[in-house]
Amino acid sequence: MNEADIPIDIHAGKLLDWLVSRRIVDKNWHLHVRNIRNKISNAITDMPAHDELLQLLSGAHINYFHCQRIVDILKMTEADTKNVFGRYGSQRMKDWQEILRMYEKDSIYLAEAAQILVRNINYEIPGIRKQIKHLEQLSEEAEKKINDLGRSEKVVYGEYMMMCKQLDVSGNNLRQELVQKVFNDLPGMFEKVASSVGPVKKAIELYASFVGSQECLPLLRHVVAKGNTTVYEYVYGEPPLKVEQPTVKFQVPVNDEDAGAIDFGDDGAAEIDFGDENIDFDAPVELEVGDIDWGGAAAEAALEADAGNEIDFNISLEESGIVVEQDGNAGGLAKGNEAYTVLDAPKYRENFLNDLLELQAFLKMRLYQLGSSDKVQLLSLTMMDSFPDHDEKSLTKMLAEVEVVYTGLTEDLLQHLHQIKHSPQYVDILTSNVQQKLTSIEKMKDTAKALKEKSINFRQQSVELKPTQMKIIEQTKTLQGQIEKDISKRYKNRIVNLYGTNV
Repeated sequence: MNEADIPIDIHAGKLLDWLVSRRIVDKNWHLHVRNIRNKISNAITDMPAHDELLQLLSGAHINYFHCQRIVDILKMTEADTKNVFGRYGSQRMKDWQEILRMYEKDSIYLAEAAQILVRNINYEIPGIRKQIKHLEQLSEEAEKKINDLGRSEKVVYGEYMMMCKQLDVSGNNLRQELVQKVFNDLPGMFEKVASSVGPVKKAIELYASFVGSQECLPLLRHVVAKGNTTVYEYVYGEPPLKVEQPTVKFQVPVNDEDAGAIDFGDDGAAEIDFGDENIDFDAPVELEVGDIDWGGAAAEAALEADAGNEIDFNISLEESGIVVEQDGNAGGLAKGNEAYTVLDAPKYRENFLNDLLELQAFLKMRLYQLGSSDKVQLLSLTMMDSFPDHDEKSLTKMLAEVEVVYTGLTEDLLQHLHQIKHSPQYVDILTSNVQQKLTSIEKMKDTAKALKEKSINFRQQSVELKPTQMKIIEQTKTLQGQIEKDISKRYKNRIVNLYGTNV
């Protein structure tokens, strides 16, 4: 085989070492490149107006092959400065011809071109590719977060609508709606619960037979017999003549958007005046009785002093100022906690619930006993044999009736409204909890909007980098071909292959 037909294969990453090992370039070539680069920087400042020159100078790193093309262009633009000896009088031409000579000395240009090629292959092109991929990945992650936020937004909004549904409000003016429901709906809700207590009477009688006392479950018995009366009537056994419930004061903010909001308080204080909360209505009444003076010198002296006074028996009760209280169940003034109904007053409401739970536990225990196969070992079963007839079906019905009352009184909306009435600060807490859902939704929307802008920005940056990548790849391929051609000339035009470029 002819030597000219044998190709020269050189790994692109080891091209510079190959050139140094073949003594084509000096190992200290880089010491002379700085002077050439300075010379190029000075020469660029004085260039003629030419489109191709502008394109060359606006490109990447200017190398020897660029300088060759610049000199070819200057031969046309500076042709009028050429003398009879074929030399150019233009300083521009002289500068660039000097640059070419400096490059060609010891083949410095080839070493620099090899360095540029290796740098582009190993760093520039992979770096841009990695950056484009990273930007596209960031854009995709932002889009994924936007989709996740969209799903979370729907979930939170569903929770918000569910809370509004549970509170039976529209949510347009949540605080005002809740305050209005305290006054408009809460009394009716208590009456509805009280009306469901009647069927529990049979269960109460069964439990009373079991414990052997007709005084058990006092509050439950009272509501069954008389309904949801005032605490005063429960404590004293007679209805009051007059009821003065404690003033419930709410501070409802009024602003431009909420014009016409109702202010339920005169001084804006968000508190309930419960009166004297330290009064124990179940405690016995203690009367302070002073010492009675049954006679003595002072009494005799008083009788003597009044001996001359006559009593007028024609004075009416109205003129005398004496008030005669009526007899029977006429009652008196119910105020403070006594003015609340037994299902409304916190203390008595809790006692009522305890009665329900006690009755519920008894019925469940009795159902378990009737359903147990080992009835002989159950002492309480023997104790119940003498009580009125009942079976699992009747007990199940009783238990269901008790649970209806308990469920009605512990229903979420009723408990929220009851808490608001007896602690007006609670309406702010409840409103804040509900409004927090809307705040979270707004934050999600803002975050999604910011992520959308970032996603677009990342995508735009990756698009803008792609032309730069293609340009560097094109320049690298051109430089590779120029290096292969130059080395081929040095080896009798043998084919030179630079492999491992991956561009």
